Amino acid sequence: MEGVGFVSGSGALGVVRNAGVRKCQVPTMVATKATGKQSKFEAMRKKYGVAAKDLEEVGFSYDEFDAAVADYEYNLTMGETVVGKIFECTARGALVDIGAKAAGWLPADEFATAPVEIPSEYFAPETAIELIIASREDSNGQLTLSLRRLEFQRCWDRVIQLQSEDVPVFCEVISINRGGVLVKIQGLRGFIPQSHAGDLNMENAEVGRQISVKFLEVDPAKNRLVLSKKLASASRKMNNFAPGQVVEGVVSGVKPYGLFVDVDGVSGLLHISQISHSHIPDVSALVGVGQPIKCMVLNQDKNKGRMSLSTKVLENEPGDMVKDAEKVFAGAEEVAQRYREKLEAEKKASAEVAEEIVSALDFARV
Repeated sequence: MEGVGFVSGSGALGVVRNAGVRKCQVPTMVATKATGKQSKFEAMRKKYGVAAKDLEEVGFSYDEFDAAVADYEYNLTMGETVVGKIFECTARGALVDIGAKAAGWLPADEFATAPVEIPSEYFAPETAIELIIASREDSNGQLTLSLRRLEFQRCWDRVIQLQSEDVPVFCEVISINRGGVLVKIQGLRGFIPQSHAGDLNMENAEVGRQISVKFLEVDPAKNRLVLSKKLASASRKMNNFAPGQVVEGVVSGVKPYGLFVDVDGVSGLLHISQISHSHIPDVSALVGVGQPIKCMVLNQDKNKGRMSLSTKVLENEPGDMVKDAEKVFAGAEEVAQRYREKLEAEKKASAEVAEEIVSALDFARV
């Protein structure tokens, strides 16, 4: 019954049992004679139509009961997590023993993150659960509880952990519109902007499909969860590329500072300083959008789903990219192989020098 302040909790119940009263059975007596005022228990008795009990039959007064309960009272605050035990479940909600002097009320719409079909059958009696206190005490000393909020909190914790690991995760497509894609991930709702939908078909046929995404923004305070399928696809494809590898792509954008190259769905930046050993005053005069190009991978940025590229290292002679780009592309693999061998030799030489320095140290004098 919603709003009924049944006595519960190990402390208060222990006092009631000692007085010969069964669990959750509140003595309903006449108003306290000492003050002549109506007690809160008497007010509850009248409100809910509970028959009054004789003082001799019950064995103690309201004042005595209040004093006994006060010894076992807990200070519970909003947002605090508590463990409770279900002792009654109805279509409207559940009464939960949380160790306070009044039973906590768990409304049916706070049972879970998803709607519950038959609330009265959702919890079995004596089920122990963890909940969040969702309100302050009412006039009867009763607190409103929530399991749904605790589940949401844990969902956000899982999402934050996944974001920190920077790994692709799977989510379910819920709906699609012109702005983007609404998905369900780890019990939460997220959004994929159209610019990050990648190769996802922006049709309702995709609804219900499981897709791989990466996180763009995770903000529990604003309830904001933004995802990217494009980054997840790029991250997976980037495993096929390694620094020093020659790749073929298509120029997808020309900027004053360089070229953007699409390499099998992965975006690569060919900075103006990496195009040629010769000075290039105008990138757009050298190459256009849609033109095929060969580059060597310098490094990868998996967080942004991009690679840094270079054609300068593929030149046999400084300025070859400006004079004859096709000649550079034709001999790209051979030049790249020599470049890798050179780097390996330099790395080996550096390691040998470091080993000689360490071996020459006289540790006895340190």
